Amino acid sequence: MKNNKEKRGFKSLLEILMVSTRLGLTSFGGPIAHLGYFHNEYVRRRKWMDEKSYADLVALCQFLPGPASSQVGIGIGVVRGGILGGIVSFIGFTLPSVIALIIFALILQGMDVGNAGWIHGLKMVAVAVVAHAILGMAKNLTPDLKRKAIALFALVGTLMWQTAFTQVGIIILSAFIGFLLYRQHTENNDAKIQFPISKKFAAICLILFFSLLFLLPILREVTSLHWIALFDSFYRSGSLVFGGGHVVLPLLEREFVPTGWLSKDEFLAGYGAAQAVPGPLFTFAAYLGAVMNGWAGGILATIAIFLPAFLLILGTLPFWDSLRRNPKIKGALMGVNAAVVGILIAAFYQPIWTSSILSPIDFAFAAILFSMLVYWKLPPWVVVVTGAIGGSLMTLV
Repeated sequence: MKNNKEKRGFKSLLEILMVSTRLGLTSFGGPIAHLGYFHNEYVRRRKWMDEKSYADLVALCQFLPGPASSQVGIGIGVVRGGILGGIVSFIGFTLPSVIALIIFALILQGMDVGNAGWIHGLKMVAVAVVAHAILGMAKNLTPDLKRKAIALFALVGTLMWQTAFTQVGIIILSAFIGFLLYRQHTENNDAKIQFPISKKFAAICLILFFSLLFLLPILREVTSLHWIALFDSFYRSGSLVFGGGHVVLPLLEREFVPTGWLSKDEFLAGYGAAQAVPGPLFTFAAYLGAVMNGWAGGILATIAIFLPAFLLILGTLPFWDSLRRNPKIKGALMGVNAAVVGILIAAFYQPIWTSSILSPIDFAFAAILFSMLVYWKLPPWVVVVTGAIGGSLMTLV
């Protein structure tokens, strides 16, 4: 009996690893596009999570600092396979880009990868993926005029005031509006999510998160050790970022360029490389660490910048299901979910659309990719390959 349970557990972990690795190899386009890939794979295809539970998890990760898409992937892995499932999901989604960026740092420094045609093609893939995700989520999360109005408010606010804290402020305000509008709402069709994490373990994760945040700078000053200073810089950057991977770039630039640990040209070359690989933009840290201290530095930097996100998502998940099912909070979540749709649409326009659709031929090709994904229902990796090849060919026209 025990052996059968262990086999099922191993099989489940292997399945999580295979699916997340495939996503890690094909998920181009930044955090919003990643949420689209996750929605298509985990919700639509595999049904590991229902629509509302996925939207609630996305809403939670928007609240937390760190890479939202990575935290969503970890959360889904935890739902499917416990803490090990979360770790395996994270490794599968993150490791391909970490390896690629360390290789970039060691071998391809100075090459101009940022303007390659195939990268432009992958940006158009992101347009198709995000558009598909928005259509599906909007249908389920904004079914009435009130929630459509909240989504519109979030869309306008996000585009008009582009600061690091705008997104968090809009979500908080939308939660309050949702509470006022839907506090008498009696809908009760949420599926219960099982997070196999104890509240005691979650509390330890939260304590560790804040302890490292405050103690690492002190330890850095007391010891003056390079490795501790490196770990502190990446950990602090990963702890204080709201709004996705692009927001972490100025934090990292201020940590390493003025100190002389690497040059501005090296920093910008790495940013171009990070745009060229799939997976989370936070893996840019792997490139920076590898430039400064070889492959070991790349691994240390990756662990340091993602550790806050891991501790925060594991520390909040056990409390999340009971909170989201509380009648007093459910209305607020309905407002937040509607706001997430608006934020997704805003991100779809800026930066995804504005950096990808630069001419009529770009729009035509994006429409073809969208049709391949939505109407012909081809696997995402086929759409990704088609986008890369098409982008390369378009530079020859």
